[in-house]
Amino acid sequence: MSVSAAPTGAARLAERLRAASGTVVLTGAGISVPSGIPDFRSPGTGLWQDVDPMAVAHIEVFKRDPERFWHFYGDRFAKLQDKRPNRAHAALAELERRGLVDVVVTQNVDGLHAEAGTADLIEVHGSLAHASCGRCAARHERDDVRARLAAAPDGVPRCDAGHPLKPDVVLFGELLPEAALARASALAARADLLLCVGSSLEVYPIAQLPQITLAGGGAVALITKGPTPYDGDAAVKLAGDVVEELDAVLAALDGS
Repeated sequence: MSVSAAPTGAARLAERLRAASGTVVLTGAGISVPSGIPDFRSPGTGLWQDVDPMAVAHIEVFKRDPERFWHFYGDRFAKLQDKRPNRAHAALAELERRGLVDVVVTQNVDGLHAEAGTADLIEVHGSLAHASCGRCAARHERDDVRARLAAAPDGVPRCDAGHPLKPDVVLFGELLPEAALARASALAARADLLLCVGSSLEVYPIAQLPQITLAGGGAVALITKGPTPYDGDAAVKLAGDVVEELDAVLAALDGS
């Protein structure tokens, strides 16, 4: 008498996706690491490893010292120029196309989900795809911002009226956009499944989404290398590389 092997974590997650009537995905910095974009706190590579975020990425720094602010953010704009979505971004877009994912909520500002083809995307921290002037409200796309940055003697890209542009991202000291947060919370409350990918689930208020889903009777699944506060509550946790894990989930869906 043969004994069937226990299903893999990827197979169990595939089954959860197939069975769910509503799935929300939440992504963090870890999904973009395979694209060459560092996360924030990994030893040796994290974005804040040698930089105090309060000294370079706070709204008051932008207002008080735009040159200091743009010395940091100009480097971020430049480094995004050759970054492309990886297979994890593509896998989530494919799951959406198959009707297995309803919406992607992302903490990332790199714009790679949109580039990968995700249609319903909530960017709760904004996007580096453009920058705006707080005075005249003019919005400039990333390539134009780079050109203005390169041409600025003081390293500060400005609107046509000469005012400093601000990246359309949520800086330290700013609140998340109310409408985006409200929609993400409402979707999490109704979700049968919240799939969290590449997030440590430590940055609030977005880190409360798993609790919202659990309180509504839904399940939480995790794909992330490090520990999270919800490891003990997760129906499935995959702790490997996000690209390989999502490839395996797609393979499990295709093989069933």
